[in-house]
Amino acid sequence: MPGLRSLYRHIIWLTKGVQVYGLVGKAGTGKSFRAQLVADRYGIEMIIDDGLLIKNQKILAGKSAKQEKGAYSAVKAALFDSDEHTTEVRQALAREDFKRILILGTSNRMVHRIARRLDLPSPEKILNIEDVATTEEIEKARHSRRRDGGHIIPVPAIEVKSKHSRIFFNSVRILLKKGFSIFRRQQEYEKSVVKPVFSNRGKVAISEEALTQMVLHCVKEFDANLSIKKVIINTKAHQYGIEVFLNVPFRTQLSGSLHNLQNFILINIEKFTGITLSNVDVTIDSII
Repeated sequence: MPGLRSLYRHIIWLTKGVQVYGLVGKAGTGKSFRAQLVADRYGIEMIIDDGLLIKNQKILAGKSAKQEKGAYSAVKAALFDSDEHTTEVRQALAREDFKRILILGTSNRMVHRIARRLDLPSPEKILNIEDVATTEEIEKARHSRRRDGGHIIPVPAIEVKSKHSRIFFNSVRILLKKGFSIFRRQQEYEKSVVKPVFSNRGKVAISEEALTQMVLHCVKEFDANLSIKKVIINTKAHQYGIEVFLNVPFRTQLSGSLHNLQNFILINIEKFTGITLSNVDVTIDSII
C-alpha cells in the first residue's frame, strides 16, 4: 500500500530526529541566493531548491525546474509532481546521514506539499525571506530578475555546467560571515546564475476573467445547488489569491463541504493552469 509505505518512511525520519526547515518568498526575491546563509545559521546539511537535492554545494539528485520547456512543467518539477523524480530524491535522501533539511518555496503551503511528497516530517520552522534579507536587498533581487531573467542555483558553476550546461549563464561569489564574536570568519561560496528555457519565451499570465470563469465552473461541478454572488481575484507580484462569495440554499448541509470546495477549487486551478495560488477564501454571503 503506497499510503502505508509513505507513513513508514515518514516515521523513520522522525525516529532519526530529522528536522525540516522552510524558506518562503515570492519568485525572484533571493531565496536561492540566501539559502546557504540560512543553512549555515541553523546547521542545515541538505537543501531542496526547485526540484534539486543539494548537499555541500553539490547536486545529489533531482532535476532542475529551470530545465523545463514551459512554465507549467517547471512548476510541476518544483513540486515533485513526477513519481520518478520524487522516487529518485527519496532514495538519495535515504542514503544520506543528516539531521536538518531546508526546503525553499513560494508559500508555506508549497513547503508543506514538498515535504509530504518526499515523505519528510512536517516543517517545524519556516522563515520568510524578509527574515534574512532587507527590503532593499529583496527589491534589488526582483529588479535583477526582471532586468536579466537570471535565476540562482546555490551550487558552484562546475556542478551546473556538468549537469545543466544548456541553461548555465554565469557565476557569482559571495562572502558569508560564520561563527560568533571575535571568532567570526568569512566563508566564500560560489553560486550559479542560470537562464531557464521557459524564460526566453516571454511571460505567461492568466487574466482575472479567465480565473473567474474557472472558479464558476469548479463551483458548478462541485455542487450545482451553490451559486456564486461574487468572485474577487487578487494579483500581486505574479501571485494569485481568490475570494469566493456564495449564495447557499436554506437547509444545505455545510459541515466539512466548504473546506472540500476550497480544496477542489485550489487543486483544479493549480492543476490546469500551472500557477500557485496563495489562498482560496470561501465566504457564505447569504442564505437563500
